[in-house]
Amino acid sequence: MFRHRNELGVEGTLPPFDGATAWLNSEPLTPEGLAGRVVLASFGTYTCINWIRSLPYVRAWADKYADNGLVVIGIQTPEFDFEGQLESVERALKEMDVRYPVVVDNDYAVWRAFDNNYWPALYFVDAQGRIRHHHFGEGEYQQSEMVVQMLLREAGSDIEQGLVRIEPQGVETPADWVSLGSAENYLGYGRAAGFASPGGAVPDEHHVYSAPAALRRNQWALSGDWRIGVVPALLAEPGGSISYQFHARDLHLVMGPPARHASVRFRVRLDGEAPGRAHGVDVDESGNGTADYQRMYQLIRQPRPIRDQKFEIEFLDAGVEAFVFTFG
Repeated sequence: MFRHRNELGVEGTLPPFDGATAWLNSEPLTPEGLAGRVVLASFGTYTCINWIRSLPYVRAWADKYADNGLVVIGIQTPEFDFEGQLESVERALKEMDVRYPVVVDNDYAVWRAFDNNYWPALYFVDAQGRIRHHHFGEGEYQQSEMVVQMLLREAGSDIEQGLVRIEPQGVETPADWVSLGSAENYLGYGRAAGFASPGGAVPDEHHVYSAPAALRRNQWALSGDWRIGVVPALLAEPGGSISYQFHARDLHLVMGPPARHASVRFRVRLDGEAPGRAHGVDVDESGNGTADYQRMYQLIRQPRPIRDQKFEIEFLDAGVEAFVFTFG
């Protein structure tokens, strides 16, 4: 539980947004120009599933309290290089219905100014420009909204006690933590775990991989001609695939063709069959989908009961880069 408003300490002051790459949905903002307003600074990056699942709450607070003096500022600090491409950032945030001001922080200047280390992260700033509270990660949405209300009341706004009521849908739905048995896993050799193709990874070179007949939980494998880099794995020829033995309701993959490259068609299977009702929002019941730019794709959302299953994605076109699996 958070402390009563009179016990909220002062953790610092709102730093300037110097070094920002760009501003979206707003002209550049400054601490001086925000004086007298309560500010919620929200760090994220558009492929981060944890940030995506927190987004409906931040978006709802921005809408509900705008007339009461709240300014929500999103800070888009990229994990992957492609998340610094302004065209992709603008497209992703528009698709996610992010309408509040967003500062693009490609050089981590704002990240360092806040001394931040997490996606997502929330910093609560009072009308005097003082950071009074913070929260890292998902969850505690009611407590966070109550802090916003407290700071607005301190600033003289008449705020009702009620909290927002939302039911997140699609990729924004909270994780099924009870059944979650698979953790985030990267495909680049810099952070990969559980790679099971015979012979292991051949770093930074094109290599024809194959998949073993069986995988244990949280093992994965490549088939086809891939180049495994320190961050992504790049498919050189059509017909390559990735298989993954997982245990979770949701399976996501951050992937896509590099900027200005052609879209990549793919086909998904669960235990060798079309996913049917277990398809994610980016796949139809037959398992078909298209990756048209680099983002997070939800490929599986399976109904209960949740069990170990073998996921396979076959790419019908070359050129896809695959970065990280996440689960929910």
